[in-house]
Amino acid sequence: MPINKKTLIITSLMAVVAFSAMTAMKPIQDDHDNGFKNLKVLPKKIKHEQLHQVMDDWAHALGVHCNFCHARGADGKMDFASDEKPEKNMAREMYKMAASINKKYFKGEKDSTDMVIGDIKCITCHRGSPHPDEVKDMGGMDHGNMHGPGPGMGMPPNGKRDSVPPPPHN
Repeated sequence: MPINKKTLIITSLMAVVAFSAMTAMKPIQDDHDNGFKNLKVLPKKIKHEQLHQVMDDWAHALGVHCNFCHARGADGKMDFASDEKPEKNMAREMYKMAASINKKYFKGEKDSTDMVIGDIKCITCHRGSPHPDEVKDMGGMDHGNMHGPGPGMGMPPNGKRDSVPPPPHN
């Protein structure tokens, strides 16, 4: 069956248009091109779902929301890349500290159920408080002396640390 010249031209033109449209389209981001900016301690190739899970875990561990570490831009929206708030850098430093502890003391070894043994996480110390020294209840533990001397141990009778003069600078 002979090919009609008109059909051949139309088919060729349609192929050129389709090819041009496909090459002009922005490629779909893959898991390695996530577009995140200013990642300094988390992997640059982290997937969106993984980053969201990490942020949720940290927020839960500290009992905070996104705006605790992230600033708002001039448009009122969260500027996740901004380093304006010092809490963001502190979170980075704490993350590096926990990673260092885990590497040095726990080596990422797993138990028979495939769980990491002794894995230190934010919640290990924070327990839902942005400042660990504000943790009030640790499962019924008597933690009156967890933060240094209490009354009768070099601490004033009111038990307030802020009434103790700071140590002299050498």
